[in-house]
Amino acid sequence: MPHRARMRELMMGIEGLALLRTATTADDAFLDARVAELRHLTDPTSEGLPAGKPLTELTPADGYAVWAARYDTLPNFVIAAEEPAVAALLAGLPPGRALDAACGTGRHAARLHALGHDVVGVDQSPQMLAKAIEKVPGAHFETGSLEKLPLPDAAVDLVVCGLALAHVAELGPAVAELRRVLAPGGHLIVTDPHPFMTLLQGPAMFVRPGGGLGFMPYHVHLAGDYLAAFAEQDLVVRACREPLFAGPLPPGGYEERIADASLAAWKDVPAAIVWAVQAP
Repeated sequence: MPHRARMRELMMGIEGLALLRTATTADDAFLDARVAELRHLTDPTSEGLPAGKPLTELTPADGYAVWAARYDTLPNFVIAAEEPAVAALLAGLPPGRALDAACGTGRHAARLHALGHDVVGVDQSPQMLAKAIEKVPGAHFETGSLEKLPLPDAAVDLVVCGLALAHVAELGPAVAELRRVLAPGGHLIVTDPHPFMTLLQGPAMFVRPGGGLGFMPYHVHLAGDYLAAFAEQDLVVRACREPLFAGPLPPGGYEERIADASLAAWKDVPAAIVWAVQAP
């Protein structure tokens, strides 16, 4: 079934969420502005509204092959929230053998290398790996999946897996594989888009080179799902961080056109969830 990104309806949803969250607390001027924007969006005679765009569902392998060229070029509010939390958790760990699992363009591999770790990055996308190799020439990169990492048992002291588990339907097998390559006493840092954000916003969309938009489905994993997967592998939770949305809004996107409503809709909503767990 073909998909279409209906921009006007997405903007209406943001206005509605902003109203739902502020109807009892905001001043009349703010609420009146939201209602006026909703009337404009619902008026079939309104001019200047964004048209719908073709929207193609892609597998992670196909999606990141397309997205790789532009992945690092545009601000991403989930990454903006996630990276400082990861940096704080890494700061207290001694250098060792480190794996950046589902490394993408190597953003975590770059930090790990700068901290003195001996880094290997693994990703299923050759296109993303090509970017990572350029970014972190001092690291080693291999092709592989989260369900079958190309490393022996107990190979690394630290694993970072950033914004990848939302692409797998079941956490258990992926967490088990991350645990397999972790040495005794080793540390695992896992991040994902926060389930609140995924439930409200859905998967991230990106512009395809030939026009139109692409998206990859996300699976919503609640905190209890992560805890169950960690417990099954005897991993001990050391920390859980839920950094809040702090912008930026995607530049040039539909949310930026209704910035006041968008900022009110996402205010104080967790953008990412960041786990730090340890092997026994």
